[in-house]
Amino acid sequence: MFHKEGYKIMTITAIILIAINIVSYSLINIYWVRFAVLAASVVLFILILQFFRNPKRSTTQNNKHIIAPVDGKVVAIEEVYEKEYFKDNRIQISIFMSPINVHVTRHPIGGKVKFSKYHPGKFLVAWHPKSSEENERTTVVVENDSAGEIMYRQIAGAMAKRIVNYADVGTEVIQGSDSGFIKFGSRVDVFVPVGTQVNVEINQKVKGGISVIANIPS
Repeated sequence: MFHKEGYKIMTITAIILIAINIVSYSLINIYWVRFAVLAASVVLFILILQFFRNPKRSTTQNNKHIIAPVDGKVVAIEEVYEKEYFKDNRIQISIFMSPINVHVTRHPIGGKVKFSKYHPGKFLVAWHPKSSEENERTTVVVENDSAGEIMYRQIAGAMAKRIVNYADVGTEVIQGSDSGFIKFGSRVDVFVPVGTQVNVEINQKVKGGISVIANIPS
């Protein structure tokens, strides 16, 4: 199963690669060169397919659980001052996605979308300390009665050139459902209240829609 954001790119890539191979077989008489072009085309197309894959995930619904919004590796867990929306201290949990990770973004909690804003910006490498505030990014806040307001921020990296965000203010969303996509590399930061029990560690790998990265205290 592939994400809808990939259909156009996959189709265009397939057409271009087919055209290249037709030209190669028409103009190049050296067998190993033609084979090399074909092999490189197949490998490239497989990489594009795996990037846009969208595996089904069964999320266990729990309003006090904060689940990982994306697949990847935890690269930061720290208390920071969040100045865009909360304007107070929050625990920031940052998850870095390599090009081989699934890049679907999922809602970390269910509830009502309270805030959703796109920011144009730079394309620093996703693990850069300033990328959360200076890179192209989208900030979303979802609220429910148990967890309160939870923020997540999609951040474009050096390779990412487009952030897709489906979260519209005022809509009700389901925990673990599709909230967007970041094309070709990126990071997602999740901001939870200070005092929240964090269940992950630095360098731990997590799965979007499955891994519980934090619990809201009772």
